[in-house]
Amino acid sequence: MRALILALSVLVIVGSAHVANAGLSNTPRETLAPADTATATDEATQETEDQIGLTRAKRREVQRGLTRLGFGTKINGKFDESTRAVIARWQEEHGYPATGFLNAAQHKVLTDAATEAAKSDHQARRRAAGRAGHSRGVGGPIGAIGGAVHSVVGGLFRR
Repeated sequence: MRALILALSVLVIVGSAHVANAGLSNTPRETLAPADTATATDEATQETEDQIGLTRAKRREVQRGLTRLGFGTKINGKFDESTRAVIARWQEEHGYPATGFLNAAQHKVLTDAATEAAKSDHQARRRAAGRAGHSRGVGGPIGAIGGAVHSVVGGLFRR
């Protein structure tokens, strides 16, 4: 009988292990390849960035996108030295000349990748919330063990 209870407990713990893996990730994500490689790999300068016409709100959007992609930066709408360094790191990781400035093609690639990351984050949170909702009734892995043991033991001694 003890062996059966132990086996069921182990199965419940293993079965609920996926809950521990839920959550947001800080690792940089792979992004789509630039649509027009020649334009995207052109060196970006202050002039090319000015041509994009980035308002303060659009700069915040770029900063949010970088953060969402795993390149954390302050979201204040100002491209200061730290933001420029983060942009350069993103460019370097994606094979662009690391200037710290954006051109139109790089801006598009960055915002498209951030939009896709936001969608997948939203879906992951919804899936995690659904899994968490299922385990709430039994109190997580420990409650599930107790619930399973109670069901087995209660079923054995009922008439």
